[in-house]
Amino acid sequence: MRVLVAGSRGLIGTALVTALAEAGHEVRRLVRGSGEYTWDPPAGRIDDNALKGVDAVVNLCGSSMVNRWSAARKQMITDSRVEPTEVLAEAVAEYEIPVLVNASAVGFYGDRGDRVLDETEPRGEGFLAHLCEAWEAAAAPAKRAGARVVHARTGLVLSRHGGLLGVLKPLFRFGLGGRLGDGKQYLPWISECDEAGALRFVLEHDSLSGPVNLAGPEPVTNAEFTRALGLALHRPAPWRVPAFALRLALGETADEMALVSQRAVPAALRDAGYAFIHPTVDAALAAAR
Repeated sequence: MRVLVAGSRGLIGTALVTALAEAGHEVRRLVRGSGEYTWDPPAGRIDDNALKGVDAVVNLCGSSMVNRWSAARKQMITDSRVEPTEVLAEAVAEYEIPVLVNASAVGFYGDRGDRVLDETEPRGEGFLAHLCEAWEAAAAPAKRAGARVVHARTGLVLSRHGGLLGVLKPLFRFGLGGRLGDGKQYLPWISECDEAGALRFVLEHDSLSGPVNLAGPEPVTNAEFTRALGLALHRPAPWRVPAFALRLALGETADEMALVSQRAVPAALRDAGYAFIHPTVDAALAAAR
């Protein structure tokens, strides 16, 4: 399979490119600026050579959300996801490319407490939920053209190379780890290996389309995750960061990212036969140390 990957330089993109190459697939990296295959999403331009003969497109574009959200920051977060998706979906339609796998997030479900969330659940409320709805809707031109479109609703990726653990591990190693708020909120995690493996699986299995939760099969609460990370790093994690302190520091971001509860499960992957490399949070954290 010849796969064009946008966002290939990020944490997930780097892991996916490696996984695809190891499986014998040909990968083309679509990059901004200089490179073999270039594009300019704001201008709606893509190098024609990037799209010729391609069997599938994977779009992983999106700026970081780990900041206090101003109105301008929200617009940047939205534009960095919706705009590239629109451009790639139109290209998939024009060039009759059969598959588009487009990034999304479990943020689609909003704050849902301890309710188990599979792909049939409706959109929740909040900025991230509405963002994910717009993000997924931007892929509509590809679907209308007959492409198989997958919305990869990703959880928090556990990697030794950065991401969430890049922030948390130094704190835990200095004995500053602790749960957030009451710690009862569910945290939808997935290992880096399974994130890349699941994306590859989705590309290779025509039965999968629409929303697919990329999250580990055993979601845990923030308190459980905190204990597991402390054990993995051989450090105590006695502290608790009160919800009000998080809201003072992060504003709306605290409720949407740190205190939100999303008990997302990978029902579509499970039903299609995907076998997780790291089925528990302990295994995922051990691999990411």
